[in-house]
Amino acid sequence: MARRSEHSQQEIKEMVLKAAESIVIDEGFAELKVRKVAMEIGYTVGSIYMVFDNLADLVMQLKGRTLDDMTEQLKLLPKQGNAKQNIITLAIAYQTFACQNFNRWSMLFEHRLPEHEVVPAWYQEKVNLVFSLVELQFLGLTSAANEEQSKWAARALWSGVHGICILSLSGRMDLLGMRRIEETVVLLVENFIKGWQMR
Repeated sequence: MARRSEHSQQEIKEMVLKAAESIVIDEGFAELKVRKVAMEIGYTVGSIYMVFDNLADLVMQLKGRTLDDMTEQLKLLPKQGNAKQNIITLAIAYQTFACQNFNRWSMLFEHRLPEHEVVPAWYQEKVNLVFSLVELQFLGLTSAANEEQSKWAARALWSGVHGICILSLSGRMDLLGMRRIEETVVLLVENFIKGWQMR
């Protein structure tokens, strides 16, 4: 077992995050246990609680890293010069990220903080940053909507895209007779935008 003096607290924190992330990727969020992480990195459970307040704190940090990765991928998408096409591209990329990173993506929604705890401000900022990429495009769809209206329209649409992702990745799209996931996402986006522009 590693001695505490071998690594700084920041190094231990990064080791914990990497080991925990690997467990989630390989085995799923339900298998993430502090004792298992401790065994992976060769430190005690107590050492982990020196760098994280509790398991919830560790999970929130993991979720934050997932949101960062998602945001970076979405930011790298080529812009089309057309707000509608940009939204479609973002929606497909979101669905692709969910498919390629299923266990990490699922963790974003499987884990909930205890009732008495509030979502940390830093985490909410990361969530808002993901939404802002879509909200910015909505502002370019019509001059009839203000920033607040565009914000809620973007989030309403994304809830629908997210729903398709959940159904498809949980194997339930067949129950609806819908197997072409990307086409379903595009259909939803195109019709939502069409209705939005006709308001």
